[in-house]
Amino acid sequence: MKHQHLQITVILFTLMISGLIIPSGVAGQTDSAAGLENATYIGIEDEPVTLLNGRWEGPPYVQSGASRPRVGLLEDFNLKGDLDADGHEETIVLLWQSGGGTGSNIYMAVMKSENGEYRNISTALVGDRVKLRGGKIDSGKIIFDVLQAGENDPMCCPTQLATRTWILIDGQLEENVMEVTGQLSLNVLEGSEWILNRLTREQPLPADAEVTLSFGGGRVSGKSACNRYSADIKQGDSPGDILTGPAMGTRMACPVHLMEIERNYLDSLAHVRSFSFHNGKLALSGQNVDGTQFTMLFSPKMAQHP
Repeated sequence: MKHQHLQITVILFTLMISGLIIPSGVAGQTDSAAGLENATYIGIEDEPVTLLNGRWEGPPYVQSGASRPRVGLLEDFNLKGDLDADGHEETIVLLWQSGGGTGSNIYMAVMKSENGEYRNISTALVGDRVKLRGGKIDSGKIIFDVLQAGENDPMCCPTQLATRTWILIDGQLEENVMEVTGQLSLNVLEGSEWILNRLTREQPLPADAEVTLSFGGGRVSGKSACNRYSADIKQGDSPGDILTGPAMGTRMACPVHLMEIERNYLDSLAHVRSFSFHNGKLALSGQNVDGTQFTMLFSPKMAQHP
């Protein structure tokens, strides 16, 4: 009997890792993501738009023209909380909308789960090219820390830090409070700790690699997949510009693939020239010696390791 039980356990484990069986808890997350990526959203275009795998495209503005309305779900972000005190959580997601120009409007949508499907009960414009630094639901209020264009900023390059608050009243989102909290500078990152998610937007970090980044006292430091490192960092000429010095670190040997990740990360870090935010993540951007542009994305450390 013990031998038979062991065989069954091995078979189940094999099916699980092959994707034929999904552990409880993961299935709900998968269904949730699929539901949001294929839901219908109101208040963005003149008519409701139904996403397909997170995207929607409308007809060209001019017959045979290239410009057309597009809407997409911003990945890796949602909030959950009870906004209307009915005892059930709503889900908050972000979407982008573009008409083919340089701008990209950011919308916030409140989604309610009903009979296994998501219904969009209200949508609100957050702004043109507004960047989310962080968000939460507190006492029924949606609170976003954002980076947005100030009075004298070009829309391409926002520098104003603000905290904005929305509430749901009779099924409609209404912005309640906006507090300007400062201007973008390296000081915003002082004392913060981050975990690398992506070496580039297209290259996620492998699950067995850990790369961390801490800011303090004019230096950055952390773990670079294998060794510990530190480097000087200073403010550039413009609010979002930063310059990093060469990294110094320990010299412990590690598996080859971790050493390669470490080399790639430290090389990119030395060529970082600007920082911003993307869906609650820190974005460090620069240009490698071969001329390729890159953006590394980091999540707040406390968000992943409470």
